[in-house]
Amino acid sequence: MKTITLPSPPTTSRFPLRFGNALRVLLASVSWILLMAAVLLTALGVGWILLGMVLLGAGPSADADPSPMVVALVLLAVTGALAWVVARFFASARMVGLVIGSTLVLLLVAGVTWTLSSPDPALFLARDIVWGPSDVWDYQKFPERAVHNAPPAFQFKQSLRPELFQTMTIEYKQGGQVKQATLEELLKSTQTTSFIVIQDDAILYEGYFNGYNRDSIVTSFSMAKSVTSALVGIAIDEGRIGSVDDLIVYYLPELRGKGLDGVTIRHLLLMASDIKYVSDDEISGLAELSPFSDDGLSYNYPNLRGQALAVAPAPKGLPKQPGAEFNYNNYNPTLLGIILERTTHMPVAQYLQEKIWEPLGMEYPASWSLDSKASGFEATLCCLNGRAIDFAKFGRLFLHNGNWNGKQIISEQWVKESTSPYPNPNGDIAWRANTWFSDWREANASGIGYYKYQWWGRLKPDGSYDFMAIGHLGQRIYVS
Repeated sequence: MKTITLPSPPTTSRFPLRFGNALRVLLASVSWILLMAAVLLTALGVGWILLGMVLLGAGPSADADPSPMVVALVLLAVTGALAWVVARFFASARMVGLVIGSTLVLLLVAGVTWTLSSPDPALFLARDIVWGPSDVWDYQKFPERAVHNAPPAFQFKQSLRPELFQTMTIEYKQGGQVKQATLEELLKSTQTTSFIVIQDDAILYEGYFNGYNRDSIVTSFSMAKSVTSALVGIAIDEGRIGSVDDLIVYYLPELRGKGLDGVTIRHLLLMASDIKYVSDDEISGLAELSPFSDDGLSYNYPNLRGQALAVAPAPKGLPKQPGAEFNYNNYNPTLLGIILERTTHMPVAQYLQEKIWEPLGMEYPASWSLDSKASGFEATLCCLNGRAIDFAKFGRLFLHNGNWNGKQIISEQWVKESTSPYPNPNGDIAWRANTWFSDWREANASGIGYYKYQWWGRLKPDGSYDFMAIGHLGQRIYVS
């Protein structure tokens, strides 16, 4: 038998096989990394929402920024898709479920541990996600301290002129277009709740809109800064505080040696303290009360004393020194509130009640929102809650240079020092760029507008001036 020898097949390179295995390992590694990243981000997003539900008993409000919920839902979808890919091509479904479950348990334990060990930051984040942007209902969200009124109540005279105001036509600009509307049409369309005009102690117009009436509570927002300033003036009149030129470290020794030793009470009143402050629009113009900004921290943090006493000077090269630059900063009135609390030996709300609310014969009681029940500190940057007619009486007090029907509540000197323009309105303090106050910065640069002791003012052509307390949702006490 003849043996036939077949030729050997050609040698096949092993490179494609190795390359395929390496590619599979690479794809598996990338898929696992992406999956775990998605699990972590999803857990953080959902955990943030659950934190609010647990600590505040509610999920995000209808007015809250919807983006966290949207992001959480997107992350859930991405996580689900990545889990399917890994289980389909690179591991068993049991293994994928075990890894995800173990990770979530570890994150849950870590989250609970952090919440229990850091209650203030946890409550702050819960408020941020649940409450969303500040609104006129914020007085219902925070704990509060009562400010009682006392009889007899002061009553303005009635001299209503409805025919004058109801037929008045207002011309205004909106979206670059010039529009016209009657006064009441404009007030309703701008979500105004209360509008009162008083002249010579007589009410010329009193209107309430969008479901409000005379006894509806309105929150002041930053109008409270002007009230805080008035209380500082009274404390100086009484000798509880030496003067506006006192160094704040005398009253707040916790700040000594932190670069703020040269800051005075005057600097706090003028918003020129050189304290570091990052506003929302310096981070992003898309979000209000960002958890990463001082706007959010100074408003929602449940321990405002501790937060304010942890401030630091602005980084080198920004403001020059205390008193050199205006930079709107919510820590300034908060520090003033701490000084008031320490020098009067009583809560700020009680001092307001004894020195202003009762002596002026307010018609209604009020309240001052607190940072939290545990801390019990009035948010002196904002959040005095009362009725519009009583806020008008605070304006009357300043219109009459601190005198109330023959009794000097605040010294005339303090009222004039607080509200009058500088000798050189546009040359004393530079204004830091801030989009919220661009119109005021321009008015200041032209010598028309100014900021003085937590009041805003405008010079008139005849050399006189108007001044006002302002809140960020359009609240005004306008004194002319």
